[in-house]
Amino acid sequence: MLPVLLGTVVLGAVLTGATELFDRNLAYSSPFANAPHLSHNTRALKARHIAFAKRQSQLDDTRSSHGFTDEHYPTFYGGDFSTSPWIYSGGINFTHSVASGDPFDDSVLLWTRAVPIGSALPDQSIPVCVSFKIFSNEKLSGRPVDSGEAFTSYDVDFTLKVEAKNLKPDTSYWFQFADCTNPKTTSPVGTTRTISSPNTPAHQVNRGKPLTFAVFSCSRYQDGYFNAYGVAAHNTSADIFVHLGDYVVACLEQFVDVDLDSAKIGRKTLGRELATIADYRLRLNQYRTDVSLLDAHVKAPWITDDHEVADQAWKAGTADSNDTSVGCSFSPSGACFTDRKLAAVRAYHEWMPIRQVDPDDKLRIWRNFQIGKLLDLTMLDTRQYDRDITDVRSTSLLIDSIADEESRSLMGTEQESWFFDTLSASKNRGAIWRIVGQQIVFTQLNESGFDVDAWDGYRANRERVLNHLYNERISNTIILSGDSHANWVSDLAHPNDTKTYDPITGKGAIGVEFAGTAVTSSSAFGAGIQPAAADKISQVLVGINEDLQWSEGSYRGFFTLTLNTTTAVATYYAMRNISNPNLNAFASATFVVEAGANKLARPVAGGSVQAGVLKVQG
Repeated sequence: MLPVLLGTVVLGAVLTGATELFDRNLAYSSPFANAPHLSHNTRALKARHIAFAKRQSQLDDTRSSHGFTDEHYPTFYGGDFSTSPWIYSGGINFTHSVASGDPFDDSVLLWTRAVPIGSALPDQSIPVCVSFKIFSNEKLSGRPVDSGEAFTSYDVDFTLKVEAKNLKPDTSYWFQFADCTNPKTTSPVGTTRTISSPNTPAHQVNRGKPLTFAVFSCSRYQDGYFNAYGVAAHNTSADIFVHLGDYVVACLEQFVDVDLDSAKIGRKTLGRELATIADYRLRLNQYRTDVSLLDAHVKAPWITDDHEVADQAWKAGTADSNDTSVGCSFSPSGACFTDRKLAAVRAYHEWMPIRQVDPDDKLRIWRNFQIGKLLDLTMLDTRQYDRDITDVRSTSLLIDSIADEESRSLMGTEQESWFFDTLSASKNRGAIWRIVGQQIVFTQLNESGFDVDAWDGYRANRERVLNHLYNERISNTIILSGDSHANWVSDLAHPNDTKTYDPITGKGAIGVEFAGTAVTSSSAFGAGIQPAAADKISQVLVGINEDLQWSEGSYRGFFTLTLNTTTAVATYYAMRNISNPNLNAFASATFVVEAGANKLARPVAGGSVQAGVLKVQG
């Protein structure tokens, strides 16, 4: 411990000079750009800080904060410790490695978690100081492109999120965090990148190389190991990872093969069904201990959506909670839906490298990334934002009866209008591809009935999307989907329309949908279903659904989407075994979309796949 004097001159300098350290940690800010009142407010804590300072001489694990400059990205309640004259110096552990996300052409968010080590955590008044550096070379040599220091504390679960600025477009970077008080204590080195500037010619995006996205959805810890993330990190050349919902799962149920017991394979989920901030933090903490998930966050920046609140969420509730006396009783905590949702968003904001959203737009997460003239990546919220009631397990027949109502909306009027404007603007600015990331299956799927929690429960809304694409002649639209726990590949066309759309040739289609299976969550065809049995179901489904060209329901996995100026190529990967950590996988199918064709290239998947069933073989 360094000796410290608590003179009024020193203390005054500290009190006026430490704000910046907290301001740089985005985890302290409100997740909503226009709601600073939801930020951590330390003015109310000032008395606590000063009172602790007077006790400082009794402790041996702190030192003066004088000389450190906070540049943090503010977080949820905005509580900063800018008035604290002390920082923790007893050592820290970067428990969950590093991550990055939401890349722009000149900045990217960097994330870590710095937990104090020792026999006890520091007093709640004492923050941890973490420094960061980002370099343009993997040896971390020379002058960093950007660097700084930031505070974190128990108020944000010791997470830390900073924005690295002044970066060059379309460039790879390497970054690392360290303990301010002991620079020899460092985090793993992370790899990240920026995207191209909006006006970059399409053929120059990604330095002239094809740009690859790895696309995931639906990770349930108790169902197995997250091997899909590791395969993408180690065995593909993915530039950016995209997650389409259910990064964590709120429930505790296990729907898996009886031979794959979660406790026996070391995947017993901690806690209870999520309701409070402590619940959501614990779940995120446990999920982020998976080795493959850690590797994937180290490897590349992520673009994510759908902060998981609970199963079957819509704008006013979930399958088991809403703002009524009955809905608030689902959990011992007594949490109602509004409180539950705010807790989920707060924890998600702390633990994920995602930028702030706007509170005036009901917890908006929908946004658009212009990646040169090659593409627009448009991320929708088809789960939380102004979504009309979905199937909450007791309303299936009701939802099916109102699914065609014109006024019924999956996205809400404001998001829907924004989505249409974004599609048109993308065409008008000359972007080649329009890639739409969202959570649920878009194409009509008759599975002896319809999944009304998907777009099949919002048919008029789907028709409006298709009509906009057709009427505005918007080409090269590819919809990415998750949620269903199975693989589906389809041409985009009006459902049941075989007059203007030919399912054999693809003529008349207006785009393509690539829907991916789950990382681990059990199959929609049945928990633990084997390939042969799943293929029998798929054979029926590709026969009765005109737009559906490939179905596969046994394997867990992910897919990549590789784009250049002339083609989009989707490669699906199947995990052979998720009962233990491994990278044993194979490419189950590959699909090509030619620019301007607005359909899957024929023969679909080259006429042959390694798993699942094609509508037309050969």
